[in-house]
Amino acid sequence: MVRPSLGQGVVVEVPATTANLGPGFDCLGAALDLGNRFELRVIEGSGERFDLIIEGSEGAHLRGGPDNLIYRSAQRVWKEAGQEPVALEARVQLAVPPARGLGSSATAIVAGLIGANALVGEPLSKEKLLELAIDIEGHPDNVVPSLVGGLCLTARAASHRWRVVRCEWASDVQAVVAIPSIRLSTAEARRAMPRSIPISDAVVNLGALTLLLQGLRTGNGDLIADGMHDRIHEPYRWGLIQGGKAVREAALEAGAWGCVISGAGPTLLALGPTSVAEAVSQAMVEAWRQEGVSSCGEVVQLQHEGSRWNPLPLSGA
Repeated sequence: MVRPSLGQGVVVEVPATTANLGPGFDCLGAALDLGNRFELRVIEGSGERFDLIIEGSEGAHLRGGPDNLIYRSAQRVWKEAGQEPVALEARVQLAVPPARGLGSSATAIVAGLIGANALVGEPLSKEKLLELAIDIEGHPDNVVPSLVGGLCLTARAASHRWRVVRCEWASDVQAVVAIPSIRLSTAEARRAMPRSIPISDAVVNLGALTLLLQGLRTGNGDLIADGMHDRIHEPYRWGLIQGGKAVREAALEAGAWGCVISGAGPTLLALGPTSVAEAVSQAMVEAWRQEGVSSCGEVVQLQHEGSRWNPLPLSGA
């Protein structure tokens, strides 16, 4: 372990994620080929100083300071490693819009953990960073694929360890996200959910999750269609998404096998064959337009590599 020097920096690239994936509430998520880029650099000042520079119109409301999620995550690493905190500057190229259900907060957590660990010589293993990420976020479905990439099913085992299973995703299963201009915070979306659900709903979700994973593995659209149904969170959240149900119907009419809320929303995720992906994207955007909501449709690929970092030249060098 080394103490980082003034001007030392790293760049961390972190993929966006789509989580829950219908019946996979709080346990199933996938990394997407969208992402945020974080340049973290040691600056003068006390261990409470954190300066934030956002490049992109979406993050104008984000602030620096010691309570920022990036910096709080960095401090968790330094505490675990027995390292005194240092002042940091973060310059963020924001391609994943906040409060849209694409894991923006997860990218901040993962960037803070990986960047802080890299600055002190990587004393913590990826497994330890994974544990810290889940602890900070409170659930694993976004942070795990953000860190390791791919489609991940994460569960706490009987041994109380977090177990991560990398699941297969057939190449002919295409994902489309429709990202609206409206925002929905995870906290608001969670408040809409009941404290308990009927056991019959839990049983339906367990069966649907099995169908979905098998469909994604084999590329079987019928299994995916039957598997992309949820009774744990979606029934309580559709009402928070202006025009959401109309957009879902438009995706299905355009040939998608299924359409679900991405994360906590309001972004919607559709899955279907590659041949209809562009048509599905256009149909979703048009449906939202008719509901008075501007949006952006993206045909996206699975990102398999997860997060990665590289050193930056010393400032002034």
